[in-house]
Amino acid sequence: MQLSHTLNLVNVHAEGEVGNVIVGGALDVPGETMADKMDYINEVDDSIRRFCLNQPRGKPQMSVNLLQPSTRDDADAGFIILQCDRAHAMSASNCICVVTVLLETGMLPMTEPETVVRLDMPAGLVTAMAQCRDGRCERVALDMVPGFVEALDVKIQVPDVGTITIDVAFGGCYYALVDSGQLDIRICAENAEMLSRTGIQILEAVRQQCSVRHPKLPSLDEIVYLMFTDHVDGDAHALRNCTILPPGRIDRSPCGTGSVARLAALRARGQLEVGECFTMRSAIDSSFEAQFVHDTKVGDRAAVQTRVSGRGWLFGTQTIGVDPHDPFPLGYELGIGA
Repeated sequence: MQLSHTLNLVNVHAEGEVGNVIVGGALDVPGETMADKMDYINEVDDSIRRFCLNQPRGKPQMSVNLLQPSTRDDADAGFIILQCDRAHAMSASNCICVVTVLLETGMLPMTEPETVVRLDMPAGLVTAMAQCRDGRCERVALDMVPGFVEALDVKIQVPDVGTITIDVAFGGCYYALVDSGQLDIRICAENAEMLSRTGIQILEAVRQQCSVRHPKLPSLDEIVYLMFTDHVDGDAHALRNCTILPPGRIDRSPCGTGSVARLAALRARGQLEVGECFTMRSAIDSSFEAQFVHDTKVGDRAAVQTRVSGRGWLFGTQTIGVDPHDPFPLGYELGIGA
């Protein structure tokens, strides 16, 4: 076997969402901050993203997390989230994956019963509190970057669907929040194909009709994901989420950054009190806990400080590379249903 450009990864998922972590073989990405490094991947050289996420080494239904030395003195490690469309600024499920790998592989020392890990991310500093026992990272709670509302009750015209009302909110990246009841679709595994197909159609229309720009991070200027929202019958403090990611697939986890965006919208409507906690459930019924901690500000905007927690599990290791004679050194892309 002749392989060049090899990378070593740990396979891990958080509440069903795969977020593998590169632990060896990758070079530092140019940039003074983690946001600069993300922009470099998105604007200058995204070969490592394509190498990891394109077929045959990758697939749309996963993320790969690129560990980097922290660019700030108050963080223990940095990382950038790579997905099939681009590098992204923030993800709770990927934070949980990274913290679980850092501690369970010994890359960072584990202290029981709790280890604090501070993560340098493009969206800002994220503090993780990992519950640890018998050498395992059992649960990770994240003090998320502040979330805020960009706009409420925005009307969007969607071809072949009609008029949809959305909220636009930031939870680490920008979301279009859509009550699934408008489309008479419940969030469940059986409706995954319909949710992903309809969701990406709405997201495309939203991107054409809405513009955003983060007040402090100007490169965050796009509505990245759409999240369908629903309730859980019989439980006022349980909510159901289904985030749709390009090119048209659902997040298997309940989506932490989307949960923050949803809490920001609830607070803006006066429907959320300090200290309230919700169990967020996904289409596969996995769960995060999401708590509104206190009000804050992002620039001149009212914002919410939240804490999201969930679990991660390692399930393997792998080495990927490329044969020098492979005609597809950076892989290839096909439609998600191909």
